[in-house]
Amino acid sequence: MENIIDLLEALTIFCFGLSWPISIRKSWVSRTAKGKSVLFEIILLVGYGIGIARKVIQATCMDAGGFLFGLSFAFYIINSIAIAIDIALYFRNRKLDEQREQAEKAQAKEGDVVLIIADTNNN
Repeated sequence: MENIIDLLEALTIFCFGLSWPISIRKSWVSRTAKGKSVLFEIILLVGYGIGIARKVIQATCMDAGGFLFGLSFAFYIINSIAIAIDIALYFRNRKLDEQREQAEKAQAKEGDVVLIIADTNNN
């Protein structure tokens, strides 16, 4: 029965983990933090940290182990790394968003100056 429980846990974590490469690629390609919730990702990272702690406690205090146990532990680690990468990309993209906004504001101010000069030339 313990093997079935470990298998189900490993498959669950594996399925959750399938979404992270997609999310990382989207974050990398889009180069924007808009539509992302860093709080959501931090909560997930904390949850995976708790899962890792559970596995460590099981391995050290309850003599749990085996291939499926190790596999689910590895998936916790891999998913945590993927979430950390996506969080890092969020902060990179937020900085890129801020740079774009500053450039747009500067460009808009230059456009205003041009309009004022053009108006004075018409009078």
